[in-house]
Amino acid sequence: MSYSPDVSVVIPTHSRPDLVTRAVRSALAQTVDDIEVIVVVDGPDEATSAALAAIDDARLRVVVLPEKGGAPNARNVGVREARADWTALLDDDDEWLPDKLAVQLDLAHGARVRMPIIATRLINRTPRAEFVIPRRLPDADEPLSEYLTVRRGLFHGDGFIQTSTIMAPTELLRRVPFTVGLRRLQELDWTLRALSHDDVDLIISAEPLVLWHQDEDRPRVTFDTSWQEQLEWFRRSRPLMTPRAYAALGTSVISSMAAPTRSLRVCRTVLREVRQHGRPGALDYLTFAQIWLIPPGLRRSLRDRVLRRPRRTAGRPGTPAGAGRSAAGVAGAGAGSSKGSNHR
Repeated sequence: MSYSPDVSVVIPTHSRPDLVTRAVRSALAQTVDDIEVIVVVDGPDEATSAALAAIDDARLRVVVLPEKGGAPNARNVGVREARADWTALLDDDDEWLPDKLAVQLDLAHGARVRMPIIATRLINRTPRAEFVIPRRLPDADEPLSEYLTVRRGLFHGDGFIQTSTIMAPTELLRRVPFTVGLRRLQELDWTLRALSHDDVDLIISAEPLVLWHQDEDRPRVTFDTSWQEQLEWFRRSRPLMTPRAYAALGTSVISSMAAPTRSLRVCRTVLREVRQHGRPGALDYLTFAQIWLIPPGLRRSLRDRVLRRPRRTAGRPGTPAGAGRSAAGVAGAGAGSSKGSNHR
C-alpha cells in the first residue's frame, strides 16, 4: 500500500528563492507533521532549485516544469502529484501560522458535506499597517456569491478568500482545476465554480492563520492584466453569481481594472454590462463613480482613514490585537485577492 500523508501542501513558485523558502519552512513547521510539501517550480530556475535543495527535510518534494505555464497550471500539476486526501494551497510569498492545518483538519472532520472547502481568515500585512480579513463571516442563508462580492462600504468588501487560506479535498481540486491563463481573481473563480457542485460547501475558520504579505512597492499583476480579458471572464462567470453579486463585482473589481484607461467608452461598456445583467444598488453606483473619478493613491489614503487601519506593532508575528482563537464553521468565502506580488 502506498504512503498517504494527512495533507499535501502545494506551492507554485518561480524566481523568488528567498520568499519560497520562507513559505516552505512555515509549512514544515506545522503542528500537523504528517504532511508532504510539493513545490512546483514554474520553469527552469537554478537559484530556486538550489535554495530548496538546501532544506533538509524528507517531506519536501520539488517538481520543476520544463517551461513556464503560470501559477494556476503549476497548482494543477501539484494537485496531480498530491498523495493525501486533503490538499492545502500556499502562495510562495505568504506564511502559515503553526496551527493552521490542525485547525482546518478539525473543521474538516466535522463537516456535513462530502466535499468541504476549508478556509481561514488571514492577516493582511503591508508596509503601512496590518489587519484581519475577511471583516466578517457570512450571515445565515446569505448567498455565497453575494458574500464574496457585495460591499457594505464605499472602500471595502466584507467577504474574502485567498489562495493560501484554502484546504480542500484533493479529489475536488482535481475535479475543478484552476483556470489556466487567468491572471486575476483566481481564487474567486475557483471557489465559485467549486461551490456550483451540489456536494460542496465552504467552512471558514474565524481565526486568522495565514500571513498575507503585500509589499506595495512590488509590481502588481493588476497593471499587467488586460481589462478586456477580465471583462470576458466576468461575462462567462455570470451564471455562478446572483444579479446582485454580478453588479457588485462589476462596479468594484472590474471597474478598478478598467478605470486606468480613463476612457468614457470603456466606462460606458462596464456600466452597461452591469445594468443589463446585474441588479446594482445605490452603493454600487457610488462605488463605480469613486473608482472612475478619484485617483488610486488618493482613494487608498481615504480608505485607510475611513477604516482606521492600525499601524503595525511589535508582538507575536502576525497576531494583531483582537485576533482571538475562536473558530466557526460557516458556509461562505470572500472576494478573491488582487495581490500582484504573487507568482501568477
